[in-house]
Amino acid sequence: MLKKVLLLAVLALALPLAAFADSSIDISNAGGTITGNASGLSLSGSTLFKVGSAVGSNLGTLSFTTGAFLSGDAQNGGTLAAGGSFVITGNGTNGVPNGVIFSGTFSAGSKWELITLANGTHNYVLDGGVVNAGGQVGATTQITINTGKGFFNGSTSLSSGDTNLAVPEPGTLTLFGTGLIGLAGAIRRKLSLS
Repeated sequence: MLKKVLLLAVLALALPLAAFADSSIDISNAGGTITGNASGLSLSGSTLFKVGSAVGSNLGTLSFTTGAFLSGDAQNGGTLAAGGSFVITGNGTNGVPNGVIFSGTFSAGSKWELITLANGTHNYVLDGGVVNAGGQVGATTQITINTGKGFFNGSTSLSSGDTNLAVPEPGTLTLFGTGLIGLAGAIRRKLSLS
């Protein structure tokens, strides 16, 4: 009985990973309001207009909160603590799934950078890594705002956002699956000798 339970447990671990056998999905968003202070940054009301090959004026939403600033601040740029939340939700149009597509938290070292362009205008860029709770899917995101010749004053409209959901490629899954089969064989052999 124990043998069957262990074999089923190994298969249960391997099968869900097969669903993530693509390489990456590009997601683009615009609009919404980004706010920030010493506690971190947040984005609400941002609309998805591209999810992989699906394109449309409203495919869903993207929202996030970051961890607090470890160094610097919202006006001058700095480094953010790990944590917060990052959620991409589809609305079921143009082949995009209806519901949460991705939910994760920011990894340590995400950066909020102030860039002064040659014409004197300011762009702020959030460049962060995001990892979901299970660690199976990762994402990188770049969010940009343009404040003209002024500085970020705590709240402004989002110019653009680009997120890349990276998922394990089939080769990685094959190696992982081979390892699981080997582990299952070793466990089975050990149990049959007992």
